[in-house]
Amino acid sequence: MTRTAAVERKTKETDIVVRLNLDGTGESEISTGIGFFDHMLEGFSRHGFFDLKCRVKGDLQVDGHHTVEDTGIVLGQAIAKAVGDKKGLCRYGFFILPMDDALAMCAVDLSGRPYLNFQADFPAKQAGGLDTELVREFFYALSYSAGMNLHLKILDGSNTHHMIEALFKAFAKALDAAVGTEPRVSDVLSTKGSL
Repeated sequence: MTRTAAVERKTKETDIVVRLNLDGTGESEISTGIGFFDHMLEGFSRHGFFDLKCRVKGDLQVDGHHTVEDTGIVLGQAIAKAVGDKKGLCRYGFFILPMDDALAMCAVDLSGRPYLNFQADFPAKQAGGLDTELVREFFYALSYSAGMNLHLKILDGSNTHHMIEALFKAFAKALDAAVGTEPRVSDVLSTKGSL
């Protein structure tokens, strides 16, 4: 059984369609109108082995904020939908990822309790047309709509491109571990009996 989700969201600011397969091979079709953001989502797909289709039409004539934040909302909803009742999931995942000068850490708990701890100071205000302050906005929106506890931290780095890419890839690897299955868990991994 593959774990998939399709989510659409249309507002006056954005029109977004996301299709996600957690049990994929890392194939992606991404179009957000922001080239660097496309690259980050492609990296997330490839390194997490998630098949991801993401089409976004946003009000880029204003700026990239609505496009990036709303994509986080919709991708988070797709993740929540795809994991379903979370029975048999590992629940937790973590990864420390090096990328040249950058070193990023990510830890994920699919607890149902949204929380973001984001620690990253980027040297540049933009990377390939993406305002770097929007990286936190993306992960904040995603963590809350997915109902996940998400910790992201840059441990070292000097190149903004590398730092952001390391965060996206570390998140992909941590999420891949968290959505993995554990044969010793027949229900959910919680003493409460539900997540």
